[in-house]
Amino acid sequence: MKMFVTNEDVLQLEGGLPTLEGDARLHGLVTLAWYVRQRDTRRAIALAAEADALLATSGLPESQRRGLRARLSLVHGEAKWLFADLEDARQLAEQAVHEFQLLDDRLGSSDAHFLLGSIVVSLGNPLRVASEMEAAASYAREAGDKVREELAEGGLAFNVAVKDVHGAALRWGERFFADRSDPDLALQVTVHEFLSQIAGLSGDFAKALTHGMRAYEAALATGQLRRAIHTAANVGDAFNSLNDHQEALVWMQRSHDLARPTGWPASIGLCLTQMAETLRRLGRLAPAQELLEEALFLLTPLVGSRNYLMALRYQGDLALDCGDFELALNSFQQLKQRADALSQVDFQIGSRRGLAHAMSERDLPEQALAIAQEALTLAQRSKDNFRQIDVLKVLAAIHARHTLPPPEDMSEPSAPLHYLQQALDVAAVIKGYTIPGSLLDAIADAHAALGDFKEAFVVGRLAIAARDKTHNQEASNRATAMQVSHQTERMRAEGEYHRQLAIAEAKRAEVLQQTSASLERLGAIGQEITANLDLVAVFQALNRHVHGLLHVTSFVIYLMDTDRQHLTSAFGVENGQPLPVNRISMSDPNSNSGRCVREQKEIMIEIDPGEKNPNLVPGTEATLSLLFAPLTISDRVLGVMTIQSSEQHAYGERERLIFRTLCAYGAIAVDNANAYRLLKETQAQLVAQEKLAALGSLVAGVAHELNTPIGNCLLVASTLAENTKILTAKLDGQGLKRSDLNAYCSDATTSSAILMRGLTSAATLVSSFKQVAVDRTSEQRRVFDLHQVMQEIIATLNLRIGQSGQVISLDVPPHIAMDSYPGSLGQVVTNLIDNALLHAFDDSKPGRMCLSARMAEPGFVRIEFRDNGVGIPQENLKRIFDPFFTTKLGQGGSGLGLNICYNIVTSILNGDISVQSELGTGSTFIVELPLKVQEKRG
Repeated sequence: MKMFVTNEDVLQLEGGLPTLEGDARLHGLVTLAWYVRQRDTRRAIALAAEADALLATSGLPESQRRGLRARLSLVHGEAKWLFADLEDARQLAEQAVHEFQLLDDRLGSSDAHFLLGSIVVSLGNPLRVASEMEAAASYAREAGDKVREELAEGGLAFNVAVKDVHGAALRWGERFFADRSDPDLALQVTVHEFLSQIAGLSGDFAKALTHGMRAYEAALATGQLRRAIHTAANVGDAFNSLNDHQEALVWMQRSHDLARPTGWPASIGLCLTQMAETLRRLGRLAPAQELLEEALFLLTPLVGSRNYLMALRYQGDLALDCGDFELALNSFQQLKQRADALSQVDFQIGSRRGLAHAMSERDLPEQALAIAQEALTLAQRSKDNFRQIDVLKVLAAIHARHTLPPPEDMSEPSAPLHYLQQALDVAAVIKGYTIPGSLLDAIADAHAALGDFKEAFVVGRLAIAARDKTHNQEASNRATAMQVSHQTERMRAEGEYHRQLAIAEAKRAEVLQQTSASLERLGAIGQEITANLDLVAVFQALNRHVHGLLHVTSFVIYLMDTDRQHLTSAFGVENGQPLPVNRISMSDPNSNSGRCVREQKEIMIEIDPGEKNPNLVPGTEATLSLLFAPLTISDRVLGVMTIQSSEQHAYGERERLIFRTLCAYGAIAVDNANAYRLLKETQAQLVAQEKLAALGSLVAGVAHELNTPIGNCLLVASTLAENTKILTAKLDGQGLKRSDLNAYCSDATTSSAILMRGLTSAATLVSSFKQVAVDRTSEQRRVFDLHQVMQEIIATLNLRIGQSGQVISLDVPPHIAMDSYPGSLGQVVTNLIDNALLHAFDDSKPGRMCLSARMAEPGFVRIEFRDNGVGIPQENLKRIFDPFFTTKLGQGGSGLGLNICYNIVTSILNGDISVQSELGTGSTFIVELPLKVQEKRG
């Protein structure tokens, strides 16, 4: 049993479950429950409950029942974990660990430790996380399951990276690299999730987006719904870091839409938390507060998880923005206690930074200063330069707001300047970091507070320049985000580019964006339509897409008749209902479709609501906007396509551009379909001609074969008649001697033998030809002896083989009875012999052919046709059964003989045909057939 499987695998299991009974159903229930545990947790619980009931009455050995029961404990345990019942989840997982160890089931033990590691993450026990994931990897390694081992290593790497991103990158970077090829999609989730986290924590948000989106897709495909939800939320957070808050909300909404139906508190809480932070950055403080309150309520059972710590931090920052310093104090105090207990360094720094800010605002300067110094020490110790800058700015603000003793190592005229200059020095060593204008503004204010207005002015100008540079950087970040999103969407092969417009965009920008998205969508539509060779499918695809892109009440496609004087509707729909077939004369002066073809140009008609349309087809709805366009290929007009809407002015320039594009795709598709139809008809005619030619050749050969025995018989018969006449004359004339009578009797005996032999040979040949001809023309199914049919076929071909200078032998044992189609089998053998005569032999030496047959597996016979000819080049072997492929074009080869063989063997005789060949040694065609063919179905 695998850890995760694809959606297709689950569908196959679902389809087979209703047919299972007893112990087979028990195994099916346990397997399906395991694989849908995150796809549909409530269904997994129901399947597990049914399996529990069957276990009580199962006749399986005790060890197997214990193994299934332990697997069901994992299903129930994971469900408890997802629904935030953590203590029960831990107990069930530990029970499974114990049971699998007793059974010496290493794969089960690996899965149980993996689940236990996930549970203790939510419980806030980081030390145990490492031990459980290492145990999971160890058991998987012992069992030889590389996928499970990598999944466990990935879980460990992900949790280590939260505390030590550089250490995690050094330890696992070479193992989880971007270009590794993983056929298992579950491993792709682990690899790209890890790389996304490393990139995000390192500030490379573009790379974090690329890997995050790939992890999201792979997680959805393998049923890892929880990871898909969390990855989508993290992708949204990365878009936030690139200042693309609009796209961030798209991904967070996508994450929330996945999470809400599950009912999983941790996942829903994370989505709400991330959405709240995005709204806070956009200045939407009230709705952000509502989302955070719901998130904290949902995350209450998970106070030891990082999700809960994140919600507390975001609530504290939101409270600071709202001026609610009491709530900020409370939030950051809770965050500090929990972050210290869990040793989460980033939250330890953030909680102290927030507490210092709130305390300063509540006029608690000494406490604020002390807690800010703690935050600075932690940031310096962890080498977190970004958080150092945040803390130093808070320290400067505290000294600017309150009268406090200056720092002992102060090297600037004031404490605020001292800390701000330190922040400036830290910012200068961050590669690619743009010093924010807010920091320079604070330095300018500090100089102004000291009366140094000249320096304040200089720094103020630097702040303006920095702000301009920051704006440019934000624009660059936004462009990077758009590029990453676009590339990833294309990589996912989606036909549409989903990017919502920013609310503040101008109307012109909105129209341009919509046009760009429409053109991209039209490209995907064009590929779909023009790739189809079935006219009905082409029309249905056009109908579907035209309604998806435009407002359409009526949609009709007219095609030109063969007389080129009329148009006939090939497809028509009005309000979803098919329209009757309509035929229009090209010369009709009132027909817009006829006019469109005659003038070969687009026609746009607008009708006022009160105006009567003289061209309205009886029984159809009145329309106000009518658009007609010819379907043209080069200078050829194939027909007309028209769309009509009940709305006024429904088709502006953008809509007409879309319609023209669809008409172009439609014309190409119609022309391709017509060409394909003609090709199929021509091919069918050629195949029929090939069969008739083969039968004609058979008749000519048989006629030539009959000439010899019948000619001999005629000669002998005429001689016998002449001798009889002479004997009669002697008898009448009384001159008959005994010697004359003896000579006549001897000649008569010899003549009779020759006559019988010749006529018997002719009769046998005629009988064979008659049976073969009947079989060929009627395709009659009957029971026959394979040896006899093969003899008859060879008999009809002896002349052709003899004239070519080749010889053939037959090695088919008698009494192989077949219930099949001898005529079709004869056609196959004839074509194989003809193919050998044409292609296999040169003039250097006579060739040999052999037709043999042997019983294969029960119910099947293996027929082999071998020649010792020149052989077939390797590059031609893959194409030898293709229609019209021949190396003797214009020299007697049509390219249809072996294609006919293939079609007859596979479609009529229900068998298989293959070929083996080497240059210089000859070729062998192998035909494997059932002794009793299945009924043909029309």
